[in-house]
Amino acid sequence: MKGMKEYNPISLTVYFLSVMFIVMFSMNTFIFLLSFLGALTSYIILKGAKEKGFMVLILLSFLTSSLINPIVSHNGVTVLFVVNDNPITLEAFLYGISAGVMITAVMIMFRIYTELMTSEKLLYLFGGLSPKLALILSMSLRYIPLFGRQIKKVIMAQKASGQYNTESFGDRIKSGVRVFSVMVTWALENGIITADSMTARGYGAMKRSRYKSFRFDTADIVLIILSIALACVTVYCLEATQTLYYPKVEIEINGLKAYTGLFSFGALAFLPVIAEVKEMIKWKYLKLKI
Repeated sequence: MKGMKEYNPISLTVYFLSVMFIVMFSMNTFIFLLSFLGALTSYIILKGAKEKGFMVLILLSFLTSSLINPIVSHNGVTVLFVVNDNPITLEAFLYGISAGVMITAVMIMFRIYTELMTSEKLLYLFGGLSPKLALILSMSLRYIPLFGRQIKKVIMAQKASGQYNTESFGDRIKSGVRVFSVMVTWALENGIITADSMTARGYGAMKRSRYKSFRFDTADIVLIILSIALACVTVYCLEATQTLYYPKVEIEINGLKAYTGLFSFGALAFLPVIAEVKEMIKWKYLKLKI
C-alpha cells in the first residue's frame, strides 16, 4: 500500500463510496462508532489537530444532534425527567447520541475526501465523462478558499472607508449584509469570466487532454478490491448485529457472523490509517538507512 494522497482518484472514490454507503444506509451503532473512530484517526494523521474551527464544528454538530432528538422525540420506556409535560427518555437520548456519531463521522469523511481530491484529481475523474461537471466541481472547490480571502479584503476595504461598523448589533448586521451583497456580485462575475475564458480556450469542444496523469497501479487495484470485498462482507453480515432503541434499548450480536461483519467494516474504516502508518514507518526506516 501507499499513502492515501498518492492513490488514483478512481480508487479513492471507490473507497469512500464504499464506506459512506454503509454508514449512511445502516442504523447500526457499532458501524457508526467504528466509522467515527476510523475517520477521526485518519483525519488527525492526515491533517493533525491544527484546524480548530473544524473540530469545533464537529463538536457542535454532535451536541446538537444528541440534544435535539430527546426534545422532539419522546418515545421510550425509561423516563429521565419531564419538561412541560413532555418526558425526556433515555432511549431517545441514546438514539440522538448514535445519530450524532453518524453525522460527525460522515462530515469528517467528506472533509478527508475533499482534502485528498484536489481540483486536478476531480478534473481527471470527471473530465472524460462530463467536462462541464468537472469544471463546476473544480471551480466550487477553488472558490472556497478564494471566497474566504476575498471576504477579508472586502471587510478591510469597508473598514478603511469607514463603512464597516461594529458598534452595535444592528450595525454589524447591516455591514454583514453589505459585505455579503458585494461577495455575491463578485462570485457571479468571477464565475462568468472564468466560464467565458474556458469556452474561448475550447474547453469541452472535444475530448480533452489532462494536465496531469495519475498512475493506476497494483496498489490502486488492491484498494478497490479490498474496499468492495470488505463492504460486501459487511453488508452480508450486518443483519447478525442490530441495535434497537425503541421501546427499550436492545443490542443483538448473533455469533461469528456478527463479529465477522464488524471486523470487516473496522478494517475498511481503518484502511487509510493502515496506509498512512505504513508509509510513516517506511519513511523513518529509509531515513535511518541514510
